[in-house]
Amino acid sequence: MNDHSLRVYDSIVGLLPSVDNPTPLVRLNRVIPFEHTEVYAKLEWYNPFGAIKDRVAFNMMRDAEDRGVIGADRNLVEPTSGNTGLGLAMLANVNGYSLTTTLSNQIPLEKRTMLRLFGADVVELEDDLCPAPWAPEGAIARAHEIAEQPEFHMLNQYENPANPEAHYMTTGPEIWRQTEGTVTHFVAGLGTCGTISGTGRYLKEQDPNVQVLGVHPNEGHDIPGVRSVRQLEQTRFFHPDEYEGLVEIHDKEAFELCLRLNREESITAGPSSGLALAGALRLIPDEPGNVAVVIFPDSVFKYASSVVKHLAGLGPGQASSRSKREELFDEMIENTRANPDLTIDVASAHELWEKQEPLVIDVRDYDEYRETHVQGAVSIPLEELHDRRSELPEDRHTPVLTVCQRGNISLSGVLFLTSLGYQNVRSITGGTNAWQEMGYATESS
Repeated sequence: MNDHSLRVYDSIVGLLPSVDNPTPLVRLNRVIPFEHTEVYAKLEWYNPFGAIKDRVAFNMMRDAEDRGVIGADRNLVEPTSGNTGLGLAMLANVNGYSLTTTLSNQIPLEKRTMLRLFGADVVELEDDLCPAPWAPEGAIARAHEIAEQPEFHMLNQYENPANPEAHYMTTGPEIWRQTEGTVTHFVAGLGTCGTISGTGRYLKEQDPNVQVLGVHPNEGHDIPGVRSVRQLEQTRFFHPDEYEGLVEIHDKEAFELCLRLNREESITAGPSSGLALAGALRLIPDEPGNVAVVIFPDSVFKYASSVVKHLAGLGPGQASSRSKREELFDEMIENTRANPDLTIDVASAHELWEKQEPLVIDVRDYDEYRETHVQGAVSIPLEELHDRRSELPEDRHTPVLTVCQRGNISLSGVLFLTSLGYQNVRSITGGTNAWQEMGYATESS
């Protein structure tokens, strides 16, 4: 017997959210600059396995069972950036299935470890944080390859209508009831886009005036579970024409707001929650009667290895060992991401590469360079730039592009070359990953 009033359940599956057992809405008070607009966070780590993707995992598995498409051997395979895999792993345990997950080795170690602890067979690959549908060597392609075996079935959160349906059936009705129909703005970070599609559709059916707002990260971001605009364009459920607003938020703003949520609101929100809230604060006006609900997908505990990279003083000994100069330099690097004079998007970089044949400097280490690099790029690891200045063009007006894996380390190269007087140097946003994803020419050595 499942009794929500007593919180007594026959199994852990009874904890899955519904209108009668919703995840909490908590009003934000200290990090909100508004005088009139009320902002509520929907805390999705109150799902039984710790994230909003538990809803999707359950609904996809239920749908597959209802349609009889899960084979007798009950072997599932799924590409994931972590949370869907975690939910599927635990539900597989409940139902006696096996699960193989394919994912990027850039996903935080905590998530990869917990997937193994939960019993999943984890296949780690070179891929973006969120699997890219077009990557021939990526997690999605590998999952499709495994799913070709008759004993496996791929649920495929990236194309399965049961993904947005989960939110249409649960998340939307919960928000409508919890706000007593007063919600005016709904905000979600964009990954597979199941949350914004399903929830937004339900809320608009109740009130067509509800504003549905999407938030996405920048190219080369370091926030698992969400996608840049270029990545979103490959996602089946991304329908920007259905949103009243869409905004890009950079890592720095997302991680800093994540820190504030934990320290000022005592809400254990992860970086994707900081991303979504930052977007809400950009898009929503401060007006009487506004009631905004922002999805907080999961808690911060799975992202310790991420936050120490973006927030100073959190790692062992960091507070005492890092100098003010180092912290200032890190901040300078982060700030260059949004500087149009120092960065260039991958499409524009490719156009420049074709027409002007700029010098392309790959600042990664030699092993990464040898594996794959922009065609014609020269290898000068970042730590060697100073000693190898004689190899740089004498003409300081020569167009130069710096590139790394995701567009972060190459920003340091831009600063160094600029300090030498080079006047036409840019870092490729998204790095080698973005270059490959667009299908542009690469080579190995």
